[in-house]
Amino acid sequence: MKCVPVSVLLAFGANLPSAAGGPATTIAMALERIKGEKSVCLTAVSPAYATPAWPPSEQPDFVNLVAQVETVLPPEALLTVLHGTEAAFGRVRDVRWAARSLDIDILSYGDAVLPDPVIWKVAADDAPGALPRAPLVLPHPALHKRDFVLRPLCDIAADWCHPVLRLTAAQMLNRVDHSGNNRYEKVVLPAL
Repeated sequence: MKCVPVSVLLAFGANLPSAAGGPATTIAMALERIKGEKSVCLTAVSPAYATPAWPPSEQPDFVNLVAQVETVLPPEALLTVLHGTEAAFGRVRDVRWAARSLDIDILSYGDAVLPDPVIWKVAADDAPGALPRAPLVLPHPALHKRDFVLRPLCDIAADWCHPVLRLTAAQMLNRVDHSGNNRYEKVVLPAL
């Protein structure tokens, strides 16, 4: 039996330097590392943006972008690969929403809704900070609320349709509250 690749959307963010360099360099090198994965094919990368930290804090600005990949890995195995990439660039998971050298989130995995639509709805409706760390929730339960993810997502997949909300990325961006994050500056990733 031949495995059929699944289209996956990933969000990258960083606001601390890693051993590789500043956030833009770290993200560029993380993308290169993912390109080297046998089971993952990088198909699109949005422009990178510098945006204020979220939730609002005194942290340094983040560099954010969205990438599209194709993979035959199941979601949990892909998450393991992404966590390995984060760790390779010094990511430490101790305090939620702390400044970090690299953060890679799976935004969507094909049309998968995990663990199921009822739990997805509960996770998506919870207040910030109330989301459980445990099982993988897909699509990302806060995707539709975060302009710093939706803006770069629209650069590469404005017509992508959320499998639960039935809204495109462009429609979600038009509906999101932009008041907390109205500053976007394009960042050029270094050529490697």
